[in-house]
Amino acid sequence: MPRGQKSKRRAREKRRQARRETKDLGDAQAAASPTPASGSTPPGSPTASAGPEPQGAAASSSPVAGASCPRSKGRSRRRVKERKNSSQASTSAKITPLDPLTKKAGVLIHFMLEKFKMKQPIRKIDMLKVVHKMFKAHFPEILQKATERIELVFGLELKEVKPNSCSYTLVSMEDRAKDGVLGSSLEVPKNGLLMPLLGVIFLSGNSASEAEIWEFLNVLGIYDGKTHVIFGEPRKFITEELVQEKYLVYRQIPDSDPLSYEFLWGPRAHAETSKMKVLEFVAKINSTVPSAFPLHYEEALRDEEERAKARSAGRAHAAAKAVARAKVPPSDPSSPQ
Repeated sequence: MPRGQKSKRRAREKRRQARRETKDLGDAQAAASPTPASGSTPPGSPTASAGPEPQGAAASSSPVAGASCPRSKGRSRRRVKERKNSSQASTSAKITPLDPLTKKAGVLIHFMLEKFKMKQPIRKIDMLKVVHKMFKAHFPEILQKATERIELVFGLELKEVKPNSCSYTLVSMEDRAKDGVLGSSLEVPKNGLLMPLLGVIFLSGNSASEAEIWEFLNVLGIYDGKTHVIFGEPRKFITEELVQEKYLVYRQIPDSDPLSYEFLWGPRAHAETSKMKVLEFVAKINSTVPSAFPLHYEEALRDEEERAKARSAGRAHAAAKAVARAKVPPSDPSSPQ
């Protein structure tokens, strides 16, 4: 087979593999995150365009599918043209219902986060009302799903206020920063959205268009212009707050016409986490292991090797400076200057 055809074949296979890998993050995050209240979905959102849909519905395909191929000027223009046909509200996302217990877990997550925001106790009797009496027998399983996802995504743990009180509260997990990110100054649980965003960018080939980011956020029930119970005004949060904190870079896509923007990891994200840690987070959300994402796992391994070499070089440089300083004879205070 001619070399050019082999190259094209490998490129097609790489794109197909990337689509399979990135799909899982959107689906798993949708199950993990709070959904908008019934009837509050903005026009043009996935649920609005697909007709009435239960809370907790998830997209059947990733908003970042196939985005990991290298860019050229031609590809950039083609991508911008494709993005033009996809609104920030992700009208093109296909909606597939989740199983009833997962949907109820999503509703329960939203309820618990609202109580957390208002600093009110989370009573079991109220949670049972939210879940509905039809699912009372399944309440333990629904609560377990909800608490696991809140821990993974938001770094919050459900704790009983007093023994046998049936009243709970969400508290920050002390070891959250040790899991990957982040020595963040962002308030908990705002920093919980950062790891998923870094994951989307990584799985998209280390940059994700603004349209792709909004498609992903829409799957989580986060919409441009609609105030979120945790994140406030989402556009301000991701394009200003996370950028000012240097966790994200928000820049114009080169040669884009019409003008379009993309997100990359910021310097603080590179300093405080790594591709492997983010991939471990993505794998944990999907109840699997990093090697289940072979293309990105290989890239993360290369990144780990480069980081190890940089650390080793840094230590060697510091040691050399220390030796050089030790060889310099101390100056004689009595000698003339």
